[in-house]
Amino acid sequence: MISSKPAFQPPASQPNLVRPTFRSGAVARMAGMPVATLRIWEQRYQAVRPTTAASGHRLYLAADVERVTLLRRLTEQGHAIGMLAALDTLQMREMMQTPEVARPGKRPEASQQAAMSAVVVGQPLARRLQRLIDRQPWAPALQMVAVFDTLAEAAQAAEHSAKPAVDLLLWQTASLQPGAWHELRVAKDAWRAPTAAVVYRYASAAGRAELTGAGAAVLHEPTDDDSLVQWLRSLQRAETSSGSAASTPDLAPPGATERTGQTLSPPRFDDAALTQFAGLSSTIVCECPAHLAELLLQISNFETYSGDCANRSVADAQLHAYLKRVAGTARMLFETALEHVAIAEGLPLPVPLAPTASSL
Repeated sequence: MISSKPAFQPPASQPNLVRPTFRSGAVARMAGMPVATLRIWEQRYQAVRPTTAASGHRLYLAADVERVTLLRRLTEQGHAIGMLAALDTLQMREMMQTPEVARPGKRPEASQQAAMSAVVVGQPLARRLQRLIDRQPWAPALQMVAVFDTLAEAAQAAEHSAKPAVDLLLWQTASLQPGAWHELRVAKDAWRAPTAAVVYRYASAAGRAELTGAGAAVLHEPTDDDSLVQWLRSLQRAETSSGSAASTPDLAPPGATERTGQTLSPPRFDDAALTQFAGLSSTIVCECPAHLAELLLQISNFETYSGDCANRSVADAQLHAYLKRVAGTARMLFETALEHVAIAEGLPLPVPLAPTASSL
């Protein structure tokens, strides 16, 4: 006959083995997350269940700290907290050891997404990318079609190649200076690549502005692989969402004739309204409303700064007019995004600015 045994109880002489000793602030610091997020996970999802002391403080075991840390790491990888809350700690440990493309809860489109084909100019970068390709979870996302030492070699090879168009032309350069766009565009067009991206080590502000103004993605080469991977993933997401090169904005570089088809509206919110909105409590863990308000503050201030900047020459005036227009376009997009997020979260919109005579 099998007897029913009570649940395991630690010896009375060793009560500290299971005594809750950590408060919520300490747990949040150890897990690397805001206390507010921890409370949402507890109250809304019951993802962790601390005990409550007589003083009213929530107290956690060391096992709770591990669980919260696992929850934080898995949500950062894209898993939904609602799904994770129902799992035990052992299951979450197993998820952390599973390659990302096969993890439960992973969106099918992410794991089955076609690899982005790329022509790489720069042998050191190509070797680094090959190392990433050989390592999960990056392997399914990038396919190097060809590698060259220079942009001229890449353009020449494309003229004598029967290979199809590629998704990306990726150029690594030690020094980025003004005038690079022409050679980069020749190679990009030769391979019929809708996207050009540049990884540089040293660059002038004018060199960066020229390429970003022309629509190229530009990145100061990071020392860590994770930052490089995240940037490449963002390029793939942008390419997937755009669908074709025709939907990519064709911004002219400073000094070129600027398109005037789009009219910029004046700012809708002032700094005080955005600052107040950023301090509102949010019901979403990622705190998007506050982040959007902070970004909008920076973009609006940069737009004003560009318009007020002293012009030392005709070229300088063109550059600052271009930067002001880019900042204004970005500001309008972020104002619309802020409105959508506020409506979705049930938050009051910042008080709009009163229309001025010039905007009527």
